[in-house]
Amino acid sequence: MPKQHHRGFTLIEVMVAVMIVSVVIAALLQMQGNTSHKLIELKKTLKTNQFNSFLISSDNKYGFESSNTDLYRLSGEFDMESDLRRKLKAMKIKVSYEKKDVLDSNDFSDDEEDATVTGIVLEIGKTHLQNKNFSLSLMRIKLQ
Repeated sequence: MPKQHHRGFTLIEVMVAVMIVSVVIAALLQMQGNTSHKLIELKKTLKTNQFNSFLISSDNKYGFESSNTDLYRLSGEFDMESDLRRKLKAMKIKVSYEKKDVLDSNDFSDDEEDATVTGIVLEIGKTHLQNKNFSLSLMRIKLQ
């Protein structure tokens, strides 16, 4: 009677296939974890940039002096939903300003009668917004 050969996989072939699949799954899980971490960091950055826009748009009411305020006052010029306004009103922040340098155009002029650069003063400073959830800094230039 002739021997019948069963066609199938050997144990080693199955083990190699399982190991390859395991490595692929581990790599996919690692990529998903990295993507989740990047997404969380991106959301934090986006929120921080929104707070920066409130400060920048405040037409110099805030940011060149130290004060305690809320984000509602900084966001006063924006159109937004009332729920968001209530949330911003509850977020108290500390605004502090640190003067870094003052550039006076009169210091650069050799000719005192040169009217093109006379009377311009630039104040360079750093504004800090601080809350229990975030902290950010913004370089500011004030033309006087």
